[in-house]
Amino acid sequence: MHDLRAARGAHRERREAWRRQKADWRERKRAGDPDAMVHSGPPNGFALLPWLLMGLGAFSHLLQGKSANPWIGGIGLFVFNSLYVAVAFRAFHKQARESRATMAALFAMGAITVGLAAGYGGSWLMFFPLFGLAVGAVVRGRRLGPVGLGLAALAGAVGGLRDGWGGINIAYGTFLSTMVTAAILSLSEAVRDLRAAREELARRAVAEERLRFSRDLHDLLGHTLSLIVVKSEAARRLAPRDTAAALTQLADIETVGRQALTEIREAVTGYRDAALAAELDRARELLDAAGVEAVVRQSGPPLAPPTEALLGWVVREATTNVVRHARATHCEIELAATPEETRLTITDDGRGEGSTPPGNGLKGLGERLTAAGGSLESGAGTRGGFRVAVVLPMSAGMEPAAAGAREQRA
Repeated sequence: MHDLRAARGAHRERREAWRRQKADWRERKRAGDPDAMVHSGPPNGFALLPWLLMGLGAFSHLLQGKSANPWIGGIGLFVFNSLYVAVAFRAFHKQARESRATMAALFAMGAITVGLAAGYGGSWLMFFPLFGLAVGAVVRGRRLGPVGLGLAALAGAVGGLRDGWGGINIAYGTFLSTMVTAAILSLSEAVRDLRAAREELARRAVAEERLRFSRDLHDLLGHTLSLIVVKSEAARRLAPRDTAAALTQLADIETVGRQALTEIREAVTGYRDAALAAELDRARELLDAAGVEAVVRQSGPPLAPPTEALLGWVVREATTNVVRHARATHCEIELAATPEETRLTITDDGRGEGSTPPGNGLKGLGERLTAAGGSLESGAGTRGGFRVAVVLPMSAGMEPAAAGAREQRA
């Protein structure tokens, strides 16, 4: 009874996970994600069903009466196809793929394959490569090699008995279908897991940043707002009998309010214009957490605060794009400063976005850099991937950048 409840719970979890995957693909398709536009959804058992056409030759022989004992062949063909469909749809869910029921279905398919191929030969031998597809879809890891070789040897032996030297082709086809299917499905699963991990990392980074900022605002405004409330209550009580004291409390409220506005401006400025060193550390942590090898190089004299603020924004935007869109494994951030100018270059080895126009983030940064006398270029790198290059003169003033920051805050 306990096992039955556990099985039902696992089935509900798989169904909910499938629904979440479908909802995520629909959302990405509405957002214009190219992967979601090309594919209709997460891969499933339908991808393996067309290979059932390999059994058409045996089915044709049954219809034409060329096979002895057609009832036995027909029942075997029906049972094999039914088991194949069941295994194909269970192969894309890890828990179902590794269950005893799936393994029992594979053993039953193997027995039917050997019986049909040994009993009929000819086109019925093609059930061995088809069975290899099912085995490759289910068996993964270290067991795959011995299982694939053993299955190919079995197919070659049965094929040799029925078709002579043609059994070599059956053995080769069985081994190839087993290993290629396993490799493709394993790679597809790894890509899906990596994409899901990167999206989760991006969501967590945003959530943690929001939490940090909310804590900063709470610590900043908690005391100030409490003080304003207390003085407002005091002014309300004093107003009927002591106007001068009430006015004093109101003056204090005004002073505290102005001080709070100043502190909020400073907090927001510090939040939006973080130091370049801090942004480089955050970028390295974010890239490492996303599985992207990060290399940071710095050279030259110290930079002015306005220059650091602008370059910090570029580092944040570019590394965020690497994690969310580039699918890169390596990212280099190089900062070279001279007495005349500062150059910042960020390159990755991802899929590249050079043929597409830059997003709003890079456009906004380009406008701010242009206003400060610098420039921003983005596009395909010389060795593939994506490249963001910034040039900013050492004499860049603060006023244009500050104006851009005020426009952003507005």
